[in-house]
Amino acid sequence: MKLHRTLVQAVIATLQQIFEQDQFADKAVEQVLKQNLRWGSRDRRFIAETVYEMVRWRRYFNEILAIQKNDNIADYYRLVAIKLVLDGEELPDWPEFKGIDKLQLLERALVVEQTRKYRESIPDWLDEMGSKELGEQIWAKELEALNTEAKVALRVNELKTTRIQLQRLLAEQQVETWVMDDYPQALILQRRQHLHQLPEYKQGLFEIQDASSQLIAPFLEVKEGMQVIDACAGAGGKSLHLAATMKNKGSILAMDVEERKLTELKKRSERAGTSIIKTQTIQPAAISKLAQSADRLLLDVPCSGLGVLRRNPDAKWKLNPDFLNKVRATQQDILCNYATMLKPLGIMVYATCSILPSENQDQVNAFLEKNTNAFELIEDKKIMPSDGFDGFYMAKLKRLR
Repeated sequence: MKLHRTLVQAVIATLQQIFEQDQFADKAVEQVLKQNLRWGSRDRRFIAETVYEMVRWRRYFNEILAIQKNDNIADYYRLVAIKLVLDGEELPDWPEFKGIDKLQLLERALVVEQTRKYRESIPDWLDEMGSKELGEQIWAKELEALNTEAKVALRVNELKTTRIQLQRLLAEQQVETWVMDDYPQALILQRRQHLHQLPEYKQGLFEIQDASSQLIAPFLEVKEGMQVIDACAGAGGKSLHLAATMKNKGSILAMDVEERKLTELKKRSERAGTSIIKTQTIQPAAISKLAQSADRLLLDVPCSGLGVLRRNPDAKWKLNPDFLNKVRATQQDILCNYATMLKPLGIMVYATCSILPSENQDQVNAFLEKNTNAFELIEDKKIMPSDGFDGFYMAKLKRLR
């Protein structure tokens, strides 16, 4: 496509928000797209895709260009230039691109690609940690997968429709999808599209939810009429899936520390046609009052998010070792304190969207050591990004007494 200066300026303005003002990429992209409603779908897609790719490959591009810090407008244009060059595109005859030697950049790229932390565009400490926890071979494989574009998956709301019916309705809206046997409620988009304005979305026929995330609700083994607690519910995607699995019979208490997320869940519940989800902010007194009240307990705990880096590439520039140490402490605290809400013989699932054993198996093992003869591990499951969707870990535990 012909490169328009206004689009490049929009990309640079968005990158400045992300790199210099520490804005989240999705929020920065949303904000810049709202500033010019006259942009067509092609222009908007160019801005969003270019921003995400440049955030993803930030270190790789910077290393090729020998840029230490992203805070100079000339360097932002050079970042755009290296992306165009590597994509095989011609550089426009603009003053900002004068003096850029394409052949020299390509030669430099070949040198940079010999070092994994540059080639895969990650911080030194993260490369070292991933290699230590997963081993060189697995870490290299997962890093490569995390630098591919994430697929978009929909979860069919079976309270209102079926997968076959929804697939047909979406096809009538020029939204083509495909199915996978291992994900019975999922439809995978053939190409990325904006879906929130579709009548099928507004009617609550589907939610946007990664296919790996859709495995957690069935893993919890909920049944109609049960009392379920989703103790780290966030905006409630998994609560909604649990409600549909329970055929809207029973009760689900969705809890979170952020009231705004629970407010969003209430809106989503109404759209989805569920009436069994109640919300409550997490407080120590509330956890105490709910002791031994749940047949099923879901702990989808805060984590590093390393399993979803291809969806949130800016996260790797915001993470640091201190944060990981804090989040591991939080994970163990949640496991030990929230597990009291589970009834004897009830089932609890501990889940993260991380691929690090220190956030996953190690946390479960530490919890079991502290609760000998009180809990047992029934099964755990690791889903890696190289499997095709987000990386997740889930462990199913049973309370014995």
